[in-house]
Amino acid sequence: MHTLTNICSEKQNTAAALGFFDGLHLGHRKVLSLAAKQEKCGLLPLCLTFAESPKAVMSDKPFFYLMTKEDKLRSLESIGIRRTVMLDFNAVMDMSAESFFFEILVKKLRVKELFCGFNYHFGKDAEGDIAMLQRLCDQNNVGITIVPPETVDGEVICSTLIKKLISEGEIERANDMLGSRFGFKAEITHGMRLGRELGTPTLNQQMHPDLVMPRFGVYASIVTLGNGGQYCGVTNIGIKPTVGGTKPLWETWMPEYRGAELYGEQADVRLLTFIRPEKKFDSLTLLREEIMRNARQAQEDYARVNSFKNLIK
Repeated sequence: MHTLTNICSEKQNTAAALGFFDGLHLGHRKVLSLAAKQEKCGLLPLCLTFAESPKAVMSDKPFFYLMTKEDKLRSLESIGIRRTVMLDFNAVMDMSAESFFFEILVKKLRVKELFCGFNYHFGKDAEGDIAMLQRLCDQNNVGITIVPPETVDGEVICSTLIKKLISEGEIERANDMLGSRFGFKAEITHGMRLGRELGTPTLNQQMHPDLVMPRFGVYASIVTLGNGGQYCGVTNIGIKPTVGGTKPLWETWMPEYRGAELYGEQADVRLLTFIRPEKKFDSLTLLREEIMRNARQAQEDYARVNSFKNLIK
């Protein structure tokens, strides 16, 4: 898949999926999959998105994402998108809706089929809505498919709701809506070596600063190492109050791993279930006993969750 940060004139007619697609949840995947299917009709499947969320650019408050850019690009390619145009929102935020449609979609990207969600907006001050986009498409012989909301258990899926679920520890519900597993890939760094003293050596990773922070506590997780090996993980997210920690950490013990030390390597850790909230223990002995109980629960959850094939890893 080709990824562009500037708009170049396409030589081939395209089918474009429009949106920021934070997290690539099930609703987003529906839009993108419909665009990808147009390849069999001779159109180039394209995603037109932004490097940063327009909400982040327009707000002076911190903004946190559901997925890293690297994960997003990898997932877009797996869905069947052949070209991703990842624009700087500042470069187009003052374009009128009609200019955006004609100058970018029609002239530059040669769009013949458009796909977007039911609440898509475009142009300066988000003046362009679905009704305007439908009218412009009808007047200029461009096909358009407006995808209705996806639901899980009666709830409309949206990125805001998924972030709320993650922050509350409702990781299974969040993953169901994402159609994937929340987490990230990062380098393994040195820690306090407390896990090693307890007989539970951990993979220490810096929490990705751009991602939403999960509820502090212990999770069952799936760990994929650089060599492709996958293991059940017991992931602790929090400040480690038992030993007087103050900075949020993300550390994972793999009960069944017996290999060499992994410092400096990359590990992909995805959360599966929430086991318990963070708490302070009166002794390291009690902490170790609790870790062992958590490991048994994590292994049960790992086996249960991975028996289903409906999630995209």
